[in-house]
Amino acid sequence: MVIAVAAAATTVLAMRLGFWQLDRAAQKIARHDALVARERMPPLDAQQLARTDGDAQAQQYRRVGVTGRWVAGRTVFLDNRQMDGRTGFVVVTPLVIEGSDRAVLVQRGFALRHFDDRGALPAVPAPTWPVTVEGLIALSPSRLYDFAPGGSGPIRQNLDLDAYARETGLPLLPVTIRQREPVASPDGLVRHWAEPAADVQKHYGYAFQWFAIAAVIVFLYVWFQFVRREPRSR
Repeated sequence: MVIAVAAAATTVLAMRLGFWQLDRAAQKIARHDALVARERMPPLDAQQLARTDGDAQAQQYRRVGVTGRWVAGRTVFLDNRQMDGRTGFVVVTPLVIEGSDRAVLVQRGFALRHFDDRGALPAVPAPTWPVTVEGLIALSPSRLYDFAPGGSGPIRQNLDLDAYARETGLPLLPVTIRQREPVASPDGLVRHWAEPAADVQKHYGYAFQWFAIAAVIVFLYVWFQFVRREPRSR
């Protein structure tokens, strides 16, 4: 009886994990489809950017072009990010929108870190004159597990928009701009952003493994409990 219960429980658990991985794959495909559909829509300008969280959700993945001035002194380097198989920083800088007191955070791109001196910052130019930034709207920078929540200074693990707005006193919009690669990139940043469904095959692989584990458990239970079971001696 104990063996039957254990086999049933582990089989159900493996099946649930398999379906969970399929659901994760479906979510990423849906986000990718939304990205493609919204990229085809006309680009937004600064005046159309969301002012509320609800509007921000509806604008995710839309193309946008904004002119403004960098607040270089408030640049944040998000640590332990990966791009093209390398680890480093995602550089985030506020941009004060031209003709407005509002600001928007721009995920400018990826920079390698100095591994011999983990406190060293990459040199990222930020012109003092107005610049035009083109990219896609994102809700916030991606988050990683943080052993020490919060934090200040230029190097951080994560960045919360509301907390950062209070810290800097900048009237931030509830969206960020993930900057696209221009024809020429004088700032030296890499902008090969991963699309939502880029790693969807990984989830299919995990799902197959969990379903295979469930099948093996069922097979072994039937084999040892019924097929190979020795008759009881009289």
